[in-house]
Amino acid sequence: MLKLFNITLQTKIITLILTLIVFVISVLTGMFLYYEAKDTNEEMQKLAIQASRTLSLIPIMKDVSHEDVQSGSMQAITQQIGNQAGANYVLIEYKDGLNISYPSYEVGHSAFDPENYKAIVFGGYYTIETKNELGHILWGKAPIFAENNGQQIIGVASVGFLKNEIQQSMNHKLLKTLIIAIIVLIVGILGGVLLAKSIRNDIMGLEPHEIASLFRERNAILKSVKEGIIAIDNKGFITLLNNSAKQMLGISNESINKPIAEILPNTRMLRVLDSNMVESDDEMIINNRVLIVNRMPIIENGKTVGVVSSFRDKTEIKKMVDTLTEIKNYSEDLRAQTHEFTNKLYVLSGLLQLEQYEQAIAMIQQETNQLNFQNDILFNQIKDPKLQAILLGKIGKASEKKVSLEIDENSYLSELPIHISITDCIIIIGNLIDNAIDEVMQDEGIVTFFVTDIGNDIVFEVSDNGKGIPNDKISNLFEKGISSKAEKNRGYGLWNVKTVVDKLNGSIEVANGKNGGAIFSVFLPMKNQIDKEVD
Repeated sequence: MLKLFNITLQTKIITLILTLIVFVISVLTGMFLYYEAKDTNEEMQKLAIQASRTLSLIPIMKDVSHEDVQSGSMQAITQQIGNQAGANYVLIEYKDGLNISYPSYEVGHSAFDPENYKAIVFGGYYTIETKNELGHILWGKAPIFAENNGQQIIGVASVGFLKNEIQQSMNHKLLKTLIIAIIVLIVGILGGVLLAKSIRNDIMGLEPHEIASLFRERNAILKSVKEGIIAIDNKGFITLLNNSAKQMLGISNESINKPIAEILPNTRMLRVLDSNMVESDDEMIINNRVLIVNRMPIIENGKTVGVVSSFRDKTEIKKMVDTLTEIKNYSEDLRAQTHEFTNKLYVLSGLLQLEQYEQAIAMIQQETNQLNFQNDILFNQIKDPKLQAILLGKIGKASEKKVSLEIDENSYLSELPIHISITDCIIIIGNLIDNAIDEVMQDEGIVTFFVTDIGNDIVFEVSDNGKGIPNDKISNLFEKGISSKAEKNRGYGLWNVKTVVDKLNGSIEVANGKNGGAIFSVFLPMKNQIDKEVD
């Protein structure tokens, strides 16, 4: 049973077209034959009456004698009338018993025969059917009036047509009609096959259930992906738009079937439509969002029929990168801290083996005092766990590089606001402290960290006792790729810091200390812009 319904689209189309053509041809042919038979019969009746009437009006028929009949002149006239009308029989019957027939036809009755009753008695013109050994005959009857007395009926003129010859004419017309119907049927089948192949090519050889399955899968994929996807046709009209694209671009389903140039005036999809070139990882600003865009032409049979573009918010990518950076920094800081404490344990082990107990105790006390002092500030005055974790890692890293990272004793901080994430802290504080350590590690320098949340802003300050920053580089220090150092692939840390600070609606200042070194001060509002609007 399932096989009966599991048929191809081409078979369905051909079957449907064939059924419709057969039905239409059958109906039209039946109607044609019905009306043709009816019209032919009516025409033959009219012809029979007209021929008999014409025959009855011939003057010689009104005054005929036995001599005329014997001379054959009357037979010639009836033969001529019969040939002109295409009749099979012509019969003239008079009341006096005189009969004239064509061809040889034995009548065997007089003009007063019941078949002639209407013509003899009432002078009517009519048709009637009779039967002989050759078949049914259609007769046309007309009264013959006397020449001297126009009201006197002297006989009846009859013209007959064999019904089987009429039927043969009908069969000939039917044959022509059937031939035309068969030709139309064959043309319809060929047209159906070509139409089915054309439709199959248009749908890439897929069956309807396969198209429906692909449609469902496509909708599911478009709804599940977080990337925005938008497609246009070869005329630049939007044909596809998923939910992520609508959210990122701030548009709705009403944008579909509209020119993309009207919806996104600065789009570059039209450029790809003309160039047929793939564009990858292009950075664009749309609706105040930084998007990473990929564009690819849709090519069919060697022609570009559209362009599809996928894009994602750079913020999400940045969060992913920052998370990886965070994990990497934690790993490096823990490794540095472990390495530093391992070195100190080796030193203590050596002192104890050499029985230098006083130096070992002094070293332990020195480390303990320094650790207690740092921990007292770190855990009692700085109460945000995120910042504590970052500073602990950086202290270990600085110690490994022979740099002293000191936390200013005047530092104080409650927990950071929710809108300042740990990723933001790592980027701001991590980059500033790392830059300061790199600046002074050759001279075993000092890096100082200060933080406070007294007032409306949170203030982070990182200073060092290095050489400072040349005045000509301070103005463009936060530009991408710009660095005070000569090494390659530098100049991205401070640019990242400035980006995060701007995102948090904060500010950053740079200055050189009086006794040398650089001072970086970051000011972040305690409340973000949304909180201010709510207040």
